[in-house]
Amino acid sequence: MIDENLTRIMAIDFGLKRIGIALSDPLKKFASPFTTLPNDDKLFSNLKKIIQEKSVEKIILGLPDKSANEKKSVYKNVFDFKSELERNFDIEIILWNETHTSRIAEQRIIDSVKSKKKRQDKGLIDMHSAAIILSEYLDSIDN
Repeated sequence: MIDENLTRIMAIDFGLKRIGIALSDPLKKFASPFTTLPNDDKLFSNLKKIIQEKSVEKIILGLPDKSANEKKSVYKNVFDFKSELERNFDIEIILWNETHTSRIAEQRIIDSVKSKKKRQDKGLIDMHSAAIILSEYLDSIDN
């Protein structure tokens, strides 16, 4: 039995190549970038390991703005991914508007990561975007 006081919330920034992951602290007050996973045939086993090890109780899944032309295929893929998550895990999944999270994440990385080479790591943007999605969600439930 999972102690609800020690569970966490996970956020996912879905991408066709990479999946950014962020996790809350057990008190569900703070969001931290956690990792970036390749979107490959090992994705669900990697997610299962994180969900179990970190006692994840809920997933917040970033949903891009449907009106953005270049993201229409990603928009549909997010719904397909959500269905796959629901098939693989008995866990609540909430869709969350992720508009502008990548730009905010890029700015945070520029402000905090000194090495230009490290700033070019696209995985950094993915996991920071997930942290922004999670932070927005946590702020919305912390009335």
